[in-house]
Amino acid sequence: MRTPSSESGLVYQLKIALLEVEPSIWRRLRVSASQTLETLHTVIQKAMGGQNTHLYEFEVRGRRYGVPDPDEPGYQVEPVWNLTLREAAPAENVSFRYVYDLGDNWVHEIVVERIETPDKPFRYPVCLAGARRCPPGDSGGPNGYAELLEIIGHHNHHEHEERLRWAGRRFDPVVFDLAP
Repeated sequence: MRTPSSESGLVYQLKIALLEVEPSIWRRLRVSASQTLETLHTVIQKAMGGQNTHLYEFEVRGRRYGVPDPDEPGYQVEPVWNLTLREAAPAENVSFRYVYDLGDNWVHEIVVERIETPDKPFRYPVCLAGARRCPPGDSGGPNGYAELLEIIGHHNHHEHEERLRWAGRRFDPVVFDLAP
């Protein structure tokens, strides 16, 4: 495991995989090491095709980071804007989790594949690669998404047309578009 000595100008290559979904849905991103987890949430939403309409948390070394809600005293998280990516994952091969939509419980594993200082200026963040389209919002978590795929995959299923309309006629779970 390599640990860089300086934070300035560092770029992280991350692999973000949606867990409990088969076949695998993932994205490879390059992002600045100095961004906060709050900013990383926005980047993940864009890369995964999310709508940013639900609560989220990061789980880092046994601690939960999210958006504290003073109206919900039972919901205890540390603020996401207080932790940078570099602090959350100081070395290559370190991983942590991102959970989006706490009701549907979409769990993503984030792995730091590489940490580097680029030779030339580069615009961040950028999505380098990925596989498969992400589930439509509010599809009921991994089990609900599996059911959706089963139904839209069988043209004779009595809910086929209704579910396809709901997901969008153009919804193709196999297609990944690098520039959404």
